[in-house]
Amino acid sequence: MKNKKIKCDIYTRVSTTMQVDGYSLDAQKEKLKRYAEFQNMEIVNEYSDEGKSGKSVEGRPEFQRMLDNIENGTDEVQFVLVFKLSRFGRNAADVLNSLQRMQDFGVNLICVEDGIDSSKDSGKLMISVLSAVAEIERENILVQTMEGRKQKAREGKWNGGFAPYGYELVNGELQIAEDEAEIIRLIYDKFIHTNMGISAIAAWLNQHGYKKKKRQNNTLDAFAASFIKGVLDNPVYCGKLAYGRRKNEKVSGTRNEYRIVKQENYMLHDGIHEGIISETDWELAHQKREKTGVKYEKTHSLDHEHILSGILRCPLCGSGMYGNVNRKKKKDGTLYKDYFYYACKHRRLVDGHKCGYRKQWSEEKINNAVEEVIRKLVKNPKFEEAILNKIGSRIDTEEIEKEIEGLEKQHRQLTGAKARLGQQMDSLDIMDKFYEKKYQDMETRLYRLYDEIEGVENSIEEVKNRLLNIQQQKISEENVYQFLLYFDKLYDKFTDLEKKEFLNSFVEQVDIYEQEQPDGRFLKHIKFRFPVYFGDRETQELCWDNESTVETVVLLGREKVDGYVDINLDVEKIEGKAGRATYKEISEYVQEKYGLHVPNLYIGQIKSKVGIDKRKNYNIGSGEGRVPTCPPEKEEAIMDAFRHFRLI
Repeated sequence: MKNKKIKCDIYTRVSTTMQVDGYSLDAQKEKLKRYAEFQNMEIVNEYSDEGKSGKSVEGRPEFQRMLDNIENGTDEVQFVLVFKLSRFGRNAADVLNSLQRMQDFGVNLICVEDGIDSSKDSGKLMISVLSAVAEIERENILVQTMEGRKQKAREGKWNGGFAPYGYELVNGELQIAEDEAEIIRLIYDKFIHTNMGISAIAAWLNQHGYKKKKRQNNTLDAFAASFIKGVLDNPVYCGKLAYGRRKNEKVSGTRNEYRIVKQENYMLHDGIHEGIISETDWELAHQKREKTGVKYEKTHSLDHEHILSGILRCPLCGSGMYGNVNRKKKKDGTLYKDYFYYACKHRRLVDGHKCGYRKQWSEEKINNAVEEVIRKLVKNPKFEEAILNKIGSRIDTEEIEKEIEGLEKQHRQLTGAKARLGQQMDSLDIMDKFYEKKYQDMETRLYRLYDEIEGVENSIEEVKNRLLNIQQQKISEENVYQFLLYFDKLYDKFTDLEKKEFLNSFVEQVDIYEQEQPDGRFLKHIKFRFPVYFGDRETQELCWDNESTVETVVLLGREKVDGYVDINLDVEKIEGKAGRATYKEISEYVQEKYGLHVPNLYIGQIKSKVGIDKRKNYNIGSGEGRVPTCPPEKEEAIMDAFRHFRLI
């Protein structure tokens, strides 16, 4: 009986493929085999988890298989040999639970290097104490490290990781990178001083040839809305340092799963670095960001929509014109008919001055003109054939999909590196005199990996959004084409909101002249979002600015004529048939219907404009000083009066 060997299993584990100081699998196995031979033990099975964390038993398949075999009594072993307790596990609860499972089936644990045997009372007590102490110590070091990072933020020092766009790291401190800082200043200027949103700024930068400098954590040189949002929300650009913007939180319903969650409340301290923008600009941008998404509640003309708002461009500054309303009350408190018009927002130009275009255009007039252009397009016999050929055509997204695949591969690599680093941290020997220093160094690397992962995730989001936009545009394109086939039948039945949604999906830009042309034209250029068939060609733009003038050449000569024909025109009779109205009648009509006072001067100006004889009542003025010009809303009201009295 003395010669009968005791059966045992050996278990080895390393958290990484890195082979360090006696922790390698081969080194552990060699020591365990020598111990078994010395103690007259027979090794039945060898279990080994390579690259697995000891933080919990979950995710260690060989360890789990060993426990299952013990419970099934497959090999009738009496002991499990491990090199150190830290190889068995670093979570106190899991260590004790696993040990209890083994002892329930008569199997004890021996930690060779630590000299611990769980079959002895002192050994079990030692296991409980060491595992608990190891976990507590680990948590204490984590707290100490986090406090150190907090203190570093309080002192205004950069906490590590990649420098934000616009900065570079010089000896661990943030220094302005002027080639990138220009973009940062431009983003804040556009956001603060224009009505551009995040997506519009990204589109503007891309359209005007700006390229994003590629950094360590991204591969895109195009600007995306997520990048603009990140810049506007980061206080580092006004000379501040934030701490605690992201927090590692446990996933509810899991045991050892965590995720990074952005925090609304975080520490903010003055940094020792120089800000790219002023604190005033940061506050203005921050206030605008908080207001983003708040919609104005309409109280009047609830069904009315400014159909071409933003699409119609100012002829001077080129910015989108907005829709507005002129609303006035009668003496009895009731409202006159609303007058809707498009006008420029007088945005600040590149030279620092505001746009001076003051003309207001009737919404009805502009909307009807654009609608008429589309009607002429769809009436082209070849238009339907061209549209049908476009519907169902495929789009090539292979390059974008390859880009996503590459980024996702990079993300997997970084995530794997993060996991391996975490495993190394778990496997550190608490008794090592350099334990704290090693742990802090690893934690710094870990946070850098978090930054890299976040950068890659942002890049993936950017590219996926680009792909989604292309796919959505394809869907939208087909929907628009389908609708255009039945434009004449459906458009008139649409509400203003439906008309606005359709035109926004089909028309990208409408340009007008500063003033109505002598021939009555005011549309200058229309750009569509998708190609259309016009005349005998496919185009995405219609332009009337380059139309040539047809010249008629007449040969004049002196010839004798056979006679003359006398024609007498009775102007009174002609006017009687067409309609007549006095200035007073016109003025009263406009006042009653629109609540607008129109002097004779304005009525005379509009008569002149449309070719109606002004007669005696026209106020020509003294010729001294500047003669006021009739405003657009009053011009429309006067024109309505002309139509009412059948003057035109």
